Amino acid sequence: MNYLQIAKPLTLPNGRRIENRFLKSAMSETMANDRQPDERYATLYRAWADGGPGIVVTGNVMVDSRALAEPGNVVVEDQSNLPMLRKWAQAGTINQNDLWLQLNHPGRQSPNYLSAQPAGPSAVPIDGPNAGYFNPPRALTNAEVHDIIGKYVRSAEIAQTAGFTGVQIHGAFGYLVTQFLSRTANRRTDEFGGSLENRMRFLIDIYRGIRESCGAQFAISLKLSVLDLDVEGFTEHDLIAVVEEMAALGIDLIEIAGDNYEDSAVGFSGVAHMLHRLVDVPIALSGGFRNISTMEEAIGRQDADMIGICTPMAVMPDLPNRIFAGDYQPVRLPLTMGSRKLDEIYRPAVVTAYCEQQARRIAAGKQPQRYSNGWRALAASVAMHGPNGLRPRRAQ
Repeated sequence: MNYLQIAKPLTLPNGRRIENRFLKSAMSETMANDRQPDERYATLYRAWADGGPGIVVTGNVMVDSRALAEPGNVVVEDQSNLPMLRKWAQAGTINQNDLWLQLNHPGRQSPNYLSAQPAGPSAVPIDGPNAGYFNPPRALTNAEVHDIIGKYVRSAEIAQTAGFTGVQIHGAFGYLVTQFLSRTANRRTDEFGGSLENRMRFLIDIYRGIRESCGAQFAISLKLSVLDLDVEGFTEHDLIAVVEEMAALGIDLIEIAGDNYEDSAVGFSGVAHMLHRLVDVPIALSGGFRNISTMEEAIGRQDADMIGICTPMAVMPDLPNRIFAGDYQPVRLPLTMGSRKLDEIYRPAVVTAYCEQQARRIAAGKQPQRYSNGWRALAASVAMHGPNGLRPRRAQ
């Protein structure tokens, strides 16, 4: 018998039993063929499902082919590729685990090489060091907002038809749901702007539409991030209110992403613990987990009900099984550009490129490669995406 807390089952509000406390958090693979998945997705997700997590979340699937967040995004907006989606879902649930399709729309955060003029809640440009990589947005019309809500619902319906056991609404890292929640990005004067109640309406209408269409047994999750907290835009008070409202509506799980649970600069564990005390909905934490002791601490302290693992599973796709078998050594990725200053600038891009490269190797039936040379990872990104592989994809 395994006495680890992360090995214990968990029952979601919809009644579905999750066999353990590992959630393979979303990692954008960016290997779609003309915005459609192919056989590589089935191979990759079979490996992750076989690796032992109770829930596997896909990477960053777009609900609108006219609005992409990254090169190589999968788009699910109709049933044109339903047979391949079924293969993906079948492979990704082979271990009786859950497989959730992460649904996203970039809004204003669509890079300028993908969108001549992106659209967001309001015509508010992105600021900060990466602003030059994004064209100024136009404001979505009220009719367009309702249309996008419908696209989320339609994508969820297709996911359910294909055999995915749930969906995750991406409300983190500056994408469209986040933009609607933020006072700085959302300056609308209609029912989707102004008060927090109105700014939450976009998210709530997406959730209600999916729930009504897909039913009570279909899992619906929400991803939020403490890195989006901003005293001018989306405050900690706002985060609490969103979590409480979504819990009251019956959402099945809320994932909170942070910087690094084991070495947090933003009080990640404290925010998570507070949220866990406020609501009965299961909370998953993702960000920085490497050691078994820390995973056990997060659950034991009631900071989390599930542990989200992303980057390590690009290197070790069977990480949960190794932990359960007592055969795990913490994953370390000492990727470096050879300079502290360059590491500070390029580390997010380097880690993203490295993970995408390893995902493609797993998808091709190969073993992941471990190395520390950050330049090698960036070279792999250029090989995958051309010169745009070096350009930022998010505002921060």
